[in-house]
Amino acid sequence: MRLDDFRVMVDRLAREVPPEFRHGVVAIDVSANTLPHPVHGDVYTLGECVPLEWSGSGTDLHSRIVLYYGSFASLARLGDLDWRAEAWETLTHELRHHLEWRANVDALAAYDWAAEQNFARHEGHAFDPLFFRSGEALHDGIWKVDDDVFMEREQAAESGEQSEFVWHGRRYRASVPRTSQGPLFLTLEGLLDPPPGDAVLVMKLAPRLLDLFRRRPAPRQDVVEVTLPDG
Repeated sequence: MRLDDFRVMVDRLAREVPPEFRHGVVAIDVSANTLPHPVHGDVYTLGECVPLEWSGSGTDLHSRIVLYYGSFASLARLGDLDWRAEAWETLTHELRHHLEWRANVDALAAYDWAAEQNFARHEGHAFDPLFFRSGEALHDGIWKVDDDVFMEREQAAESGEQSEFVWHGRRYRASVPRTSQGPLFLTLEGLLDPPPGDAVLVMKLAPRLLDLFRRRPAPRQDVVEVTLPDG
């Protein structure tokens, strides 16, 4: 299915949703992006509910729902795909997320704070080194905030080392800069199936007794090129 045809189909599906379930949804959009799962090579994120603004009660939350055409197309290449059925299931699933956001004010506030901290990270300002844990959990030790994905790992020693990790079904290796403090926020370059935003490897030093008496160090950011261990 072509992108334009997919947009037309999603518009028709959106009109089938009862108005009471769309209250507060300001847009149902189609993006050409592909969102690969951070671990599994045959799994893609098909849609997303993005909270936009709210006054504090949750009931007045405005959200934007996005369906990712690139993810549908990638999934279709793996085998038979009922585009309409899958799009309807994705749309209704994300509408449920919107209703859940409205009901769970604490989770909404936590995500809102994480998004603000991530913006500060992009701008080079101070940010909380654990903010990403308040984002959307994708897998064990992996979270998503806006378009960025964060993978948390423990660095065993202060000296530089090679860290291996899995991204979308492939094993990669990255060189970790030498440091005596942490954590390190390493933006990964060279992934074969990158997310729309940053893929960030968060390296934290193993806890030490002296850390109890020290001020928590500010996180450090760097960009590293990844390689495939098998070439």
